[in-house]
Amino acid sequence: MLPDVQLLKPEVPIGLSRVGATGIKKLVQVERKEKRPIILISTFDIFVDLPSDRKGVNLSRNFEVIDEVIESLISKPVRNVEDLNLKIVENLLDRHEYATKAEVVMSSELIMRKKTPKTGQKTQEVVKILCEARMWRNGKKLVFIGVEVSGITACPCAQELVRAKAIEELVTSGYKRSDAERIVGILPMATHNQRGKASVKIQITDDFTASIDQLIEIAKSSMSYDIYEILKREDELEVVYQAHKNPRFVEDSVRIMAKVTVEKFKNAPDNILVIFRQENEESIHQHNVIAERVATMGELRHEIGN
Repeated sequence: MLPDVQLLKPEVPIGLSRVGATGIKKLVQVERKEKRPIILISTFDIFVDLPSDRKGVNLSRNFEVIDEVIESLISKPVRNVEDLNLKIVENLLDRHEYATKAEVVMSSELIMRKKTPKTGQKTQEVVKILCEARMWRNGKKLVFIGVEVSGITACPCAQELVRAKAIEELVTSGYKRSDAERIVGILPMATHNQRGKASVKIQITDDFTASIDQLIEIAKSSMSYDIYEILKREDELEVVYQAHKNPRFVEDSVRIMAKVTVEKFKNAPDNILVIFRQENEESIHQHNVIAERVATMGELRHEIGN
């Protein structure tokens, strides 16, 4: 009989918080009412904890869990991604009797159809669907669903500098200062732009749930304007014009997502946890900028005043 090295005692008897496998790719179908299923190309990272008296985990069991759970559901679409991930962590705990907790992180690409803002040109965009599930052997569980979307943000700081410069240039050219300020107030000023990535993740419980569509709306609300794969000239003008009329710092984006979340989920329990993140890829700097907020719905309601 072949030896099972994982069962041996480790040379250094220290427990490990997480051991597992990452980058496991699978095709997942999610059902839709009266429509064809959504097809998600998904990547799974799966983990269990490891006690101090065991040398290693049997990683092949992790792959078996993913294969068996997803393949068993392949004949019919799953109802939602959170149920799928809960099923996976349940099976991980069943297969790893020594583990006290199991975790799965799922990231999927969803292709969405959309139309350009002026000409209605048909195009597509990629939205990242996120799901995390943790389960402890005592029955406690923690589940999040989320999304990540892309958009354009226009910098308010540089725009104010350009606005001040434009006023002085007009005054120097002979315009009255009041007229110069009025003219500049009508037109959106130039500024530097960023491609922003907004993400929102919200806790799901037996008593509360949120839809992917709702989370996409929240994430998209954070930025200056939407972006598109294909743009005609009229569309390009609309994107640039509207973005510069709506400048936002990375901090603004996170705060707006929080405000919209509170407004959209009025019935969410106060203890529901929400995670917001905005990352902007700078155009005139060599670095990116990030803002984040982790809070319960109750904390957000208190701060906003709802």
